[in-house]
Amino acid sequence: MEILITTLSVLGLLATAILIGTRGRPQRLFSQGAESLGRIWDNRGPLFWVMACVLLALGFLFYFYASPATRIGAAQPIPFSHQLHAGVKAIDCRFCHSYVARSIHPGLPPVEKCLYCHKYIIANHPEILKEHNYFNTDTPTPWVKVFYVPEHVMFNHQRHIRKEIACESCHGEVKQTERLKGKRFKMGFCIQCHREKKANLDCWLACHN
Repeated sequence: MEILITTLSVLGLLATAILIGTRGRPQRLFSQGAESLGRIWDNRGPLFWVMACVLLALGFLFYFYASPATRIGAAQPIPFSHQLHAGVKAIDCRFCHSYVARSIHPGLPPVEKCLYCHKYIIANHPEILKEHNYFNTDTPTPWVKVFYVPEHVMFNHQRHIRKEIACESCHGEVKQTERLKGKRFKMGFCIQCHREKKANLDCWLACHN
């Protein structure tokens, strides 16, 4: 989707530049060939600014959709490393996401869960002190959501966990990731998995209820 948006945006900007450069007569590029290009060059003042805007827009699109920063995941209020906790320390996902096996939603770790360990482990670290501040002010940790399912879809975590579907099947290798990269789940992803596992494909009973 991001590639499609970027492509359409670039094409739209290119079309705008051609329209302005040819004064609303883009057919000049084809009917008059080099002569038309010469006229555009004579009118290069406005064209220069249009092209400058195009380049700025392309730079913005690259920064927003394709820059390395978009591949490392959203910054969280507390820099939590899944690689350290789930990988190196081998902490089970269900310790933090404690409702995943008995509820529709997995649940985000409350501040008390973090302090269960960090009241004793690096307790005076500046980032852990932030957690103490959340706790003392009765403020939930404002975790940033990274996985999205459309509002008209009901994904039941409990049902999938009971079928022994590994967390990595949907969330990727979190044990090797510092910051989780956001993902919007699409219908095709779910249908493909259900077909492979010969699971229910009924629209209402499977997902849309």
